[in-house]
Amino acid sequence: MMWAKDDSPDGLSPTRIEATVPLRETPLWAVLERRLFSVLDTAWREFEATYCGPDGRLVYQGRMHHRDGVDDFYEPFFNWPVLYRLGGADDLLASAKQHWAGVTAQLTEFGFVREEYEVGYDWFHQGESLNFFYALCAADPDDPAFRERALRFARLYADPAHGNYDPAARIITAPHTGSGGPRPGLGTEWIDYSATQAVMKPYGLPLDDLPGITAWDDLLPAENARRMGDAMQARLGRGDTAVNLAATSLVTNAWLYDHDPQFADWVVDYVGAWRERAAANGGLLPDNVGPSGTVGELHHGHWYGGHYGWAWPHGLHSVQAAAMIAAVNETLVTGTTTGLDLARVPLDTVIAHSVVRTDAATTGSMGWGWAQKMNIAPDVPVQLVPYRHGAGGWFDLHPVPLIYPVWLWWLTSAAGDRERLEALEQDAGFDWRQTKWFQDKEEQGHEAPWVSFLLGRNPGYPEDALTLALAQVAKRLALMRATPYGPPDDDIHWWQRLNPVVTEVLTHLLTGAPPALYNGGLALARVTYGDALRHRPGLPDNVAALVREADADGLRLDLVNLDPDTRREVVVQAGAFGEDRIDHVVYDQAGADYPGDSHDYLIPDPGAEPASTPVGSHRLVVSLPPLHRISLRLEVTRRAQTPAHRSFTHTAPRSDT
Repeated sequence: MMWAKDDSPDGLSPTRIEATVPLRETPLWAVLERRLFSVLDTAWREFEATYCGPDGRLVYQGRMHHRDGVDDFYEPFFNWPVLYRLGGADDLLASAKQHWAGVTAQLTEFGFVREEYEVGYDWFHQGESLNFFYALCAADPDDPAFRERALRFARLYADPAHGNYDPAARIITAPHTGSGGPRPGLGTEWIDYSATQAVMKPYGLPLDDLPGITAWDDLLPAENARRMGDAMQARLGRGDTAVNLAATSLVTNAWLYDHDPQFADWVVDYVGAWRERAAANGGLLPDNVGPSGTVGELHHGHWYGGHYGWAWPHGLHSVQAAAMIAAVNETLVTGTTTGLDLARVPLDTVIAHSVVRTDAATTGSMGWGWAQKMNIAPDVPVQLVPYRHGAGGWFDLHPVPLIYPVWLWWLTSAAGDRERLEALEQDAGFDWRQTKWFQDKEEQGHEAPWVSFLLGRNPGYPEDALTLALAQVAKRLALMRATPYGPPDDDIHWWQRLNPVVTEVLTHLLTGAPPALYNGGLALARVTYGDALRHRPGLPDNVAALVREADADGLRLDLVNLDPDTRREVVVQAGAFGEDRIDHVVYDQAGADYPGDSHDYLIPDPGAEPASTPVGSHRLVVSLPPLHRISLRLEVTRRAQTPAHRSFTHTAPRSDT
């Protein structure tokens, strides 16, 4: 299936609903949500004043090394446009654009960016770089400069003339690609690969088939370090690799502007090529393709061994992310979920090899971080799955990364995808309803308590999660104030650890969706918002929103206007890109007893009775008088309309305002 062109303009007057239920009891979640918006507005301004120059760049006097680093300069701002799109300050969008432009100029001066795009690096890191760009495009589709950039960047891959894509072999032509075309090898960083690189020791040998190099310490002799480096440049630095599937977001983002069939066809063809390779491998996505288009061409016929692949360094962490990103993008451009097995099979394969052990913190190359974040004691049994596969089979045990089974269930609401989640919860080794107090740069990790909430088993999640989010901001502010200077020792990861903008919890509660996949995914949503009176995206001031449930047929949404004297008009859009259709809405209306007689001592219950109306569009407008609330059940057909970058600039206002 491919979409037909959707000709329904956003400027048509949508269905309007008036909230009539007075705010007798102020929900704690609504107060905390608006408090979080307020604190975040202070926090991003302080980060900007502390670490940024007047043109938006990061203040940095250090060096850049090898080919790595572009992502680390964009990442500190990646979710600033996300906050704006949710309802952040009016001037946040302009500030975010200034930082994108300033950092782009800064990286151009370093020689890492050409014509506003990365000269050439792997897509594990390019995806991290581009989260910021994708979020800016979604936040302001009317900006002609970002539209032009989106189309130009996508053609780097969709147009074979740039050399990054070979349409005959259906491959991206190198692991390192970009505005400079394919870049051979892996750069100067790994000309020698020595055991003295202690930070890489947990990941082991990049290639496990070199004679005389079977253990980490075998890389201590200079000759062996050079042999490994040469082999990495020749084998890991050529051909296609599975993490390149993240490039589909770049092309899908461009397609969302004008629905150019060239972009849709490229996504379908490239993802389809990898699906065919997976089918030939028993359904499991391989990680490498040689220059001629043959799997295993540079790895003795093995389906594993490619750069950022199954064998090294992260395995599932990188391969599954790319597979999920590609499957989501294919779903966007085709409107179907039939291709999700590209992401299902790798996940089910490692789950089939799961074990229960008590050493989750120490057994895997990245396990210590998970155990710290989840506060898991050393003697607690936890379900672990292998992340990597080499000549000896599956290895490197870690807990199941919940973000991927959550995405599958979120996209489909299918019984099998829900059953997978329920089985993982049963065997997890920890209570999914607990909101763990941690934050990392990916703005992910709290899927378990949120999913439990959506399924009706964790009613306290909104308050718990918003309390956590406020604590996350407070910690980052404290760290900033303790270190009001640039990074020491050329630490280009410095700023992303201090970014005080937190959006994971707001994304869960407001949009009913998981955040965008960090290594280059586009942000989706069950519902997004606009301010009909100020003609911009996001919730109006003093309005709070909560998606209480979401299923295959629709969602339940609560809206609250906390303002004591100002009416607000909320545009409710189904889907991040208006791809869903609101067929019908059921909502509550107040009875006639409120506020009652002034002689009465009791505060009467306003009561509520159901009302309903057909909609038949991707948008409706809810009018919220001061200190009023409304609960809506939106009956939705998912993926009924062509997804598009949709503006809130032209939403028709009320005739009486």
